[in-house]
Amino acid sequence: MVFEVMKVPTTPFDGQKPGTSGLRKKVKVFVQPHYLQNFVQATFNALTPEKVKGATLVVSGDGRYFSKDAVQIIIKMSAANGVRRVWVGQNGLLSTPAVSALIRERVGADGSKATGAFILTASHNPGGPNEDFGIKYNMENGGPAPEALTDKIFENTKTIKEYLIADELQEVDISTIGVTNFSGPDGPFDVEVFNSASDYVKLMKSIFDFELIRKLLLSPKFTFCYDALHGVAGAYANRIFVEELGAQQSSLLNCTPKEDFGGGHPDPNLTYAKELVERMGLGKSNSGVEPPEFGAAADGDADRNMILGKRFFVTPSDSVAIIAANAVGAIPYFSSGLKGVARSMPTSAALDVVAKSLNLKFFEVPTGWKFFGNLMDAGQCSICGEESFGTGSDHIREKDGIWAVLAWLSILAYKNKDNLNGDKLVTVEDIVRQHWATYGRHYYTRYDYENVDAGGAKDLMANMVKRMSSLDEVNTIVKGARSDVSKVVNADEFEYKDPVDGSVSKHQGIRFLFEDGSRLVFRLSGTGSEGATIRLYIEQYEKDPSKIGRDSQEALAPLVEVALKLSKMQEFTGRSAPTVIT
Repeated sequence: MVFEVMKVPTTPFDGQKPGTSGLRKKVKVFVQPHYLQNFVQATFNALTPEKVKGATLVVSGDGRYFSKDAVQIIIKMSAANGVRRVWVGQNGLLSTPAVSALIRERVGADGSKATGAFILTASHNPGGPNEDFGIKYNMENGGPAPEALTDKIFENTKTIKEYLIADELQEVDISTIGVTNFSGPDGPFDVEVFNSASDYVKLMKSIFDFELIRKLLLSPKFTFCYDALHGVAGAYANRIFVEELGAQQSSLLNCTPKEDFGGGHPDPNLTYAKELVERMGLGKSNSGVEPPEFGAAADGDADRNMILGKRFFVTPSDSVAIIAANAVGAIPYFSSGLKGVARSMPTSAALDVVAKSLNLKFFEVPTGWKFFGNLMDAGQCSICGEESFGTGSDHIREKDGIWAVLAWLSILAYKNKDNLNGDKLVTVEDIVRQHWATYGRHYYTRYDYENVDAGGAKDLMANMVKRMSSLDEVNTIVKGARSDVSKVVNADEFEYKDPVDGSVSKHQGIRFLFEDGSRLVFRLSGTGSEGATIRLYIEQYEKDPSKIGRDSQEALAPLVEVALKLSKMQEFTGRSAPTVIT
């Protein structure tokens, strides 16, 4: 099948600036004539010629509304720009971690390797005709494009005059596995559609002891529940948990990927994963049914995870610390030791304590997975995590939700390997409480104020920066709000100098550090498609074993009161309560 290349005149759009998570907008923005095309061409123009001409690219995503149209558009533009072949997951479905793995691991029948990928996702944001869409480019290491490239893409979007497309190219049937061959001005062009799960499952089996996990899942004492929230994780759940590990089909919830995520919000937290939360005994109603021993959820593109025990929530900050503390014994991939560990700045210091105890290299980085990727590429970091339900390791260069679930199942299997026939299994709650007893507990919560007025959000942050200049004034406000809260001894805007490439990231969040080790952190988040999201992080460290069993919200209530008073949250945002508490 022969195609010709068309040069289509176009004009720039405002605001096509990709952030650390790519470009995210409402679907109605993306479906405007030329909008997606401009961004894709701007990306091709920003890449070096060898990453485009004759290259192999991956194009897939989480299956949200508009994805199938976008895949066809990008295939046609790839052909026109001289790309040699495009790899597409069946039905256009590939999780973000699977894409990273494919770039790093997959070798085509002719020896080809991918040099990058267009990933179609808006992550944990809703999907549908009136909801969100997104696109991001990942590099040859499997990680997100660095700032130097996203800046170049943005500059290109402001000056673009035309894009190249093979508009008459026959649409590829992405529901059927196989190779479609075309011929154009630059020679042959192929599109290969392949099974979305196979390569990723192979990688997971090389990391974890599937046989040990299988024994746990087959134990009559162990019950399990996994909720994909109708995201792309559903394309992997049956294959991994049921076929490979022997879980019951009934243990899978919402594992059919849907364009609108079943009308839900595919964000794995206590607010949005309602069905799982109820099933695990953490909801408001009491069904009288005994909850499973272990539960987990994924977001839309399967890079985030939530871990639950029976009537027990594991904070993401505790989760990464516990995985790091147990990895060498429980996960074969790490049997020779950890190179180092890292967390994002807003994440609690639970990982710091583990790193110190185990004498591991430790890094505190800004929010954004690319910072972990630099450390991993330099061989300095094995395990890392973010408080925003992202956990991962150096097997790929993205966070990986299913990897985190398998890590927890590995720890449970390892702790119970000689106990499967005993009276009682070691539970998720047992593991967490033992960790607190050993390392102390970091009481932690996050308040999200979503879609607030962008102007009000900026004013709030500017006011906090002003406050930092007078700690005496800050402490007057603190003591006026709660006399039982420790005094603030330092306040700053987090700044990071990358130890690998020397780049400096400024204005990464405002921190108030208290004498007793408590912290308040304020950040503006760029993960939504409209308005602004203010994130408030509250943390308090407790080493006294007699005080580590309190309810988290109760323990943190005094600090919460101080944070709201100090920030004038209601005054600047008009909100009397956060949208989400985690």
